[in-house]
Amino acid sequence: MSLTENITDSVHQELIEKVWLEAQKCIIDKPEEIRMCMIALLSGGHMLLEGSPGMGKTSLVRTLSKLFGLDSSRIQFTNDMLPADILGTSIFDKNTNSFEFHKGPIFSNFVLADEINRATPKTQSACLQAMEESNIDIDGKHYKLPQPFYVFATQNPVENIGTFPLPESQLDRFLMRIFMKVPSRAGEKQILLGDNPANKIDSLPSILRPEMLTEIYKEVQKIHLSEVVVDYILDIVEKSRTLSTGLSPRASQDLVMAARANAYIDKRDFVIPEDVQRVAPHVMNHRLGVNHLSGSDPISVCSEIIESIEIA
Repeated sequence: MSLTENITDSVHQELIEKVWLEAQKCIIDKPEEIRMCMIALLSGGHMLLEGSPGMGKTSLVRTLSKLFGLDSSRIQFTNDMLPADILGTSIFDKNTNSFEFHKGPIFSNFVLADEINRATPKTQSACLQAMEESNIDIDGKHYKLPQPFYVFATQNPVENIGTFPLPESQLDRFLMRIFMKVPSRAGEKQILLGDNPANKIDSLPSILRPEMLTEIYKEVQKIHLSEVVVDYILDIVEKSRTLSTGLSPRASQDLVMAARANAYIDKRDFVIPEDVQRVAPHVMNHRLGVNHLSGSDPISVCSEIIESIEIA
């Protein structure tokens, strides 16, 4: 049986479609945002969601964690938080006369880092090793995190009071950044006339399981990537490096994986340039050192780079 048949007729594929439909019942007027978050999960990557308070960032993350059947934890970042509040700490046990490590909320399949840029850089950096290696080192001991492991972080706009911009090293560990915008008038009307989204999330079924995501990730990795598409990706990467800080090799790998996941959702066993074009602005925008404070729209800058590249 060919890979195309495996993907088209896969039970996993049917479940992914079901997740897509169920998510749109809770998150109104955000189809592209839902799709990009699903791509991040299928790619084994982390996601950064940015937008003003009340745009549905947390609701979107909670919805997907429930539908994907992931053991989740929520960390509300504040400016007085310490790294131990995330990773855990060793506490002396009088009965055993020794220190016992108590795991922090980072030990979960799916970590919602809410308003991550309200914490100081020292606390933000506590997530670096976990996001890169899926394990942490504390007090000379090595701890593995549950698999699969995802960090979905929400971030308030950097111009908001009380925020600390994420350093480049932290931003580069996120597969994508998406911006949560105000819904359309029709979408907001639907929200106002409908039930409380929080009530819908609580009643959602768990359609997938963690072990299924691991299997799907392996399927996504098998999606064919032609030399033509690889050269197209490299052209985009090289162009980005002439205009700004540019994309890192990690970003190039993320772009490949995200394009494969997009093809997987579309039931194809090969990547086409349109897959790259769809995901590239979200993979690139947080890595180019461009933000709204500079007077430029990060997504528009990325789109200009992509449009300037000719497909061989």
